[in-house]
Amino acid sequence: MEWVECLNRTITYMEEHLTEEIDYEALARLACCSSYHYQRMFAYMAGASLGEYIRRRRMSRAAEDLQAGEKVLDTALRYGYQSPTAFNRAFQAVHGVPPSAVREPGVSVKSFPPLRFTVMIKGAEEMEYRIEKREAFRVVGVSVPIEKDMEKNFQTLPALWERVARDGTLQRLLGMMDARPAGILGVCDCPDGGQWRYYVAAASTQEGGDLETYTVPAATWAVFPGAGTNQSIQDLERRVLTEWLPSSGYEYGSAPDIEVYLSPDPANARYEVWIPVVKKG
Repeated sequence: MEWVECLNRTITYMEEHLTEEIDYEALARLACCSSYHYQRMFAYMAGASLGEYIRRRRMSRAAEDLQAGEKVLDTALRYGYQSPTAFNRAFQAVHGVPPSAVREPGVSVKSFPPLRFTVMIKGAEEMEYRIEKREAFRVVGVSVPIEKDMEKNFQTLPALWERVARDGTLQRLLGMMDARPAGILGVCDCPDGGQWRYYVAAASTQEGGDLETYTVPAATWAVFPGAGTNQSIQDLERRVLTEWLPSSGYEYGSAPDIEVYLSPDPANARYEVWIPVVKKG
């Protein structure tokens, strides 16, 4: 399938550039999607973030180089570490031993072979969805900048949700909600070549005062409802990206991903995942 071939081209690119700074935008172009969408799909399919996979591959190759007689400093520089201390820390995090110990008798290291994506037969569990075409709509809320390397945002975004729940912003947004989609929104605006931001917001026609405003562009969305704990939305997103999207006849569109929280109960949440899509040509 075409999408599998695109993903495997990104693996080949990474293997050819492990000793250089890997361009996430170049990977996204090979995968025919945005950098943000590529990183999400990669993490769900590989079971590790893109950054973590690259580190594992570099440290796996570094161990091979050290076993072949390379000096620690030369190996560190080859894989982009200007400081031996930083290289030692990264190497031990992967292998559990310092690089200087690799050639000692009885010392074991770990091997992380390159990934190879293949077609897997899934879909025994049904997925409910609808296709919804929407004109541009306005949201009000608060936002934080997010990093181009998605792995760096694992603490930033949960902290934002905790803050808006604690300081009263969440209740304020609930009171301002007067447009569709109805619910508290998590909007991830990640344009190629622009600043990435994540909004906790509500669709509203009201003036927000000190709150930020953002216009979600017109787009066609695939909308997937779900229920469960707040953590279960990640399982739904994984299934959308790894099971539904590759065989749907659609591909990612150029609009934000949106999480719509219809019920705030963390133990029995109701939510929708909105994925921007366009028909494949």
